Amino acid sequence: MMALLMLSSTFSFTVASHYCGDTLVDSSIFGHAETCGMQVKKAVSKTDCDISDKSCCTDEQKLVEGQDTLKTSFDKLEKEQKRFVAIFVSSYVQLFESEEVDNGWEKNYIPPPLVRDVQVLDQTFLI
Repeated sequence: MMALLMLSSTFSFTVASHYCGDTLVDSSIFGHAETCGMQVKKAVSKTDCDISDKSCCTDEQKLVEGQDTLKTSFDKLEKEQKRFVAIFVSSYVQLFESEEVDNGWEKNYIPPPLVRDVQVLDQTFLI
């Protein structure tokens, strides 16, 4: 989970959007946004058309930059951050430690004598 958090915070991407008038037609994170097909075609030569029409469509690209600088050294952390890391690590390690309680009374315990074998008499066996 920490690796995904680091990857997402350092990841940069571009959001491309295509507007037709004031209406958003398409947006894309990876690649180009699809057009609405209403762009004005450019004239092949100047003799075809002297008047250039304005297009109502606009393309917009926004760059979302990730974090470039990361603190990799434990020495450069502040006092509160060091304390948080130490408490987090110690509590995380304690999750997986099993606590064995040794009372000592079971060493000297002698079970009562078996008067009759109830399981054999009732013929009930656990499988």
